[in-house]
Amino acid sequence: MAKTKKAKNIVIGVSGSIAAYKAADLVSQLRKDGHEVHVVMTRDATEFITPLTLQVLSRQPVTTSLYDEKQNWHPGHIELADNADLLVVAPATANVIAKFSHGLADDALGAIHLATLAPILIAPAMNGKMWEHPATVENVETLKKRGVEFIGPEEGMLACGYEGTGRLWPVEGIVEAINRKLS
Repeated sequence: MAKTKKAKNIVIGVSGSIAAYKAADLVSQLRKDGHEVHVVMTRDATEFITPLTLQVLSRQPVTTSLYDEKQNWHPGHIELADNADLLVVAPATANVIAKFSHGLADDALGAIHLATLAPILIAPAMNGKMWEHPATVENVETLKKRGVEFIGPEEGMLACGYEGTGRLWPVEGIVEAINRKLS
C-alpha cells in the first residue's frame, strides 16, 4: 500500500442505496492512497453490501449500530467522530440528508455527524424525483449553509429505470474531491 505524505483518518458513511456497492471501490482506493478508513453503515446499507466486505477492504471494524461497542468502554461512534479528519457519506440517500439537516441521531451515522467537528462531504444517490423534491432541495441548502460540501449527483440512467439526475458521482471523482479537501 502506497503511503501518502499526509495520510488522514476518513470516516465513510454508507447508506441504503443501490450505489452502496460502489463504497467498496471507494474504501479500497482510499486505503491504497494510504488513508486510514473507518466505515459506518446504516441498517439499510447492509441490505445492499455486507459489512464484512467493507471490513476486509478497510482493515477496520465496521460500525452498523450505536451499540457496536466492541473495542472498549469509550463510545465507538464518539471516538470515530473525534478522530475523523473528514466525514464522507457515499452514497447518501434523501433519508440521510434529511436526518443530517434536522439533526437526527437515531443511528451511528447520524450520531457521528452531530458529534464530529471534521469537514463533511456528501455524495448523493437517489431517484431524480427525490433529488429534485422541494424537501430534499431545502435539506441540501440547509446543510450547505452549515458548511457541508456536496459532490454530485450526476445525470444518467438510474437504477429505478428512469433517466435523470441522481446517480452517485464516479468513485474516482469522489476520491479526487476527498484528496483536495484534505490537502
